Amino acid sequence: MGVGVGMGDVLRDRNAGLYLSGVVVSGFGTSAMSLVAGIWAKSLTGSDSLAALTVFAMWAPTLVGPLLGTVADRVRRRPLLIGCDLALAALLPLLLAVDSADRIWLLYSVLFVYGAAGVVQDAAETALVATAVDKRLLGDFNGLRMTANEGMKLLAPLAGAGLYARFGGAPVALLDAVTFVLAAGCFALMRVREEPPAPRPAEGRLSGIAEGFRGLRETPAVRPLVSAAGVTMLLAGINGAAVYAVVDRNLGHSPAYAGLLYAVQGAGSVAIGLAAGPLLRRLPERMFAAAGVALFALSVGARALPYDAVALASAAGIGLGLPCVLIAALTAIQRETPDPMLGRTAASANTLIYVPNAMALGLGAGLIAFVDLTTLLLTTATTGLLTAFTLTRSPRPPHHRERPARPAPPQP
Repeated sequence: MGVGVGMGDVLRDRNAGLYLSGVVVSGFGTSAMSLVAGIWAKSLTGSDSLAALTVFAMWAPTLVGPLLGTVADRVRRRPLLIGCDLALAALLPLLLAVDSADRIWLLYSVLFVYGAAGVVQDAAETALVATAVDKRLLGDFNGLRMTANEGMKLLAPLAGAGLYARFGGAPVALLDAVTFVLAAGCFALMRVREEPPAPRPAEGRLSGIAEGFRGLRETPAVRPLVSAAGVTMLLAGINGAAVYAVVDRNLGHSPAYAGLLYAVQGAGSVAIGLAAGPLLRRLPERMFAAAGVALFALSVGARALPYDAVALASAAGIGLGLPCVLIAALTAIQRETPDPMLGRTAASANTLIYVPNAMALGLGAGLIAFVDLTTLLLTTATTGLLTAFTLTRSPRPPHHRERPARPAPPQP
């Protein structure tokens, strides 16, 4: 099937279409709110550190992702998603009270709950999609989901910043609340037959968390993809921390030029999202992921060259290459993991993949101050190429005890 046919199959699927609609509307509100929260904190306090803390408040719940992910395996996923969306819609209007630096704590509290709900939703969505969408369409679906997310990241921050500049933060919070109501409506219209989760024996939360990590470790088709995705996102964090140094030291532009690089990168991610499904039907998931990681690594290394054309091309290459390993890992998890433990396994994978990215942003900021920029970029690129190489190696076949040779039949 070509690109158009694969996309058409997904969009003609009622459940897939409704889910993607929910992703688009809620993603628009989330992207707008993520940017405006930092601007809001900065304008009220005048502190860059407190502005940056808004990002940490939303990311912090990812550290306990496996614990939160167990919720998605203990209840039906569609009602859980609807409940989370409506709860966030009810929570966001509390931000109307944030009108001074004395009440900035309320902003951080709402963002922390926002992030925790997002972790639960990601786990429940991954599990619900594996049930509601034909498994043959998962590659196309996850690619389109990536396209929808990246497209909203290109449009929503501009809309949110403009709305904040004109009316302040309160209308942005209300807009985000409305998008969650619309997303809840999309999930409510999905036709999914979910059996109530089977009663589980009494167990501690730690046991449930361990099952998620064990599911990743014991699934040969998933383990190398999740490991490679975690390393790649670590490298992506270092690359992200180095962007402004590249713009300033290598290219000699103002910091605003980084916005152009991010826009080009986003366009690349939108493009690979559309092509992912057809490519995954032609390539094994590991080869698709390896090609993407290699392209990402080469593009990061190219940033060491002081040319605008190379910088723009490398931004497009990063946008094209980076999502490949994420799409491949998610598709493998949905296809290979048993449904009863899919929520906690997906949450465990998200923690292993995305926490290194958050940590690397801080690590990269420190490295920029002490390590030569070209050395840092080339080291990052080399590590990425080694990661891609490990994905191209065939998995070691399971060891079987040799059976005794069967005696030859007697000769006549």
